[in-house]
Amino acid sequence: MPGEPLQALRRAREDTAAQIAALHRDLDGVIDASRSSNADDEHDPEGATIAFERAQVAALLDAARRRLAELDDALARVAAGTFGRCEVCGRRIPAERLEIRPAARTCVGCATH
Repeated sequence: MPGEPLQALRRAREDTAAQIAALHRDLDGVIDASRSSNADDEHDPEGATIAFERAQVAALLDAARRRLAELDDALARVAAGTFGRCEVCGRRIPAERLEIRPAARTCVGCATH
């Protein structure tokens, strides 16, 4: 495997790990804000905003964690020598797809079925 996809995976993993750390800080900030506020999530407009922010950051954090797991799986496939092969049909995944989705497990044809 050429070094470029491996480097891209490593960069994406580093970026995602940094995003997770930032989102943890954001979530901690929202939680601290809700503790220092007397707002009742259900009846106070500010409380509803805090609840929304907490849910939004938590959803972003979950998505980033899933992305990190996908990248870790892709790096494991690199180590196993199976990276870049469709897990369904066994054909090569085009480089263009891997540039857009470095952790792709399937070719476009199999992904749409």
